[in-house]
Amino acid sequence: MCKRVAVVTGANKGIGFAIVRALCTHFDGDVLLTARNVERGTKAVSDLEKENLHPKFHQLDIDDHNSVVRIRDFLKENYGGLDILVNNAAIMYKPESTAPFSEQADVTTKTNFFNTLNVCHVLFPLLRTQARVVNVSSLKSYTALSMCSEEVKAKFTAPDITMDELTSIIQSFVRLAQDNKHQQAGFADTAYGMSKVGVTVMSMIQQRELDKKGCQDIVVNACTPGYVATDMTSYQGNLTIDQGAETPVYCALLPPNIDSPRGFFISEKQVMEWKA
Repeated sequence: MCKRVAVVTGANKGIGFAIVRALCTHFDGDVLLTARNVERGTKAVSDLEKENLHPKFHQLDIDDHNSVVRIRDFLKENYGGLDILVNNAAIMYKPESTAPFSEQADVTTKTNFFNTLNVCHVLFPLLRTQARVVNVSSLKSYTALSMCSEEVKAKFTAPDITMDELTSIIQSFVRLAQDNKHQQAGFADTAYGMSKVGVTVMSMIQQRELDKKGCQDIVVNACTPGYVATDMTSYQGNLTIDQGAETPVYCALLPPNIDSPRGFFISEKQVMEWKA
């Protein structure tokens, strides 16, 4: 029988690093700490080794399709499948950024939504029975949803929304943002928030799609780690990275044959109702 394996994206620092730390303690298998930069990734592994934890490093840049394919092939060859996937890698422009909103919308949604979705497309065929997928979203997805028009909210909360429809809506947001017409069309004026709305809704759709295929006990949830002190928040958050890792790790280690939560948005280990 092949050894179990967990993959955490964007894990050389911050919440991803803390998720790896917790999984090394609580998951009965190998934990792959992944990062775009090999030097930073191997240093993160070395830091955890000093805590007597033993993650393994694999380079992964979710913005590089070939990099995603390489880790897929590595998992297939060395483990024959995948048991936990934590999609944590994300970017956010700082409030003081002078980049035009058109650029922020394009770049942020590309990494946080479209390329996270691509990771899922490439790696989902490897998911084994009882696999757990955690898409790290944000409370800002909830805030952004509340800032949308009633018409746009209704689309994002439709119980039968498809992945094609979701990608089309996010593409529309990016397109409208190029001419600064996104608010006029009913979208929130936050590139990060809209990208994470995509991640949250994507997770719900993925669970429905897996259930329709009859995939046995594969569970997908989106979650918010809370307001964590990381470089992304300029260390303004009120939670440590280890506190921020608690809900993602809870989702990653959900027990076998669980009825709920499946395909939900989780905050502080509780289901948050996703509604307009």
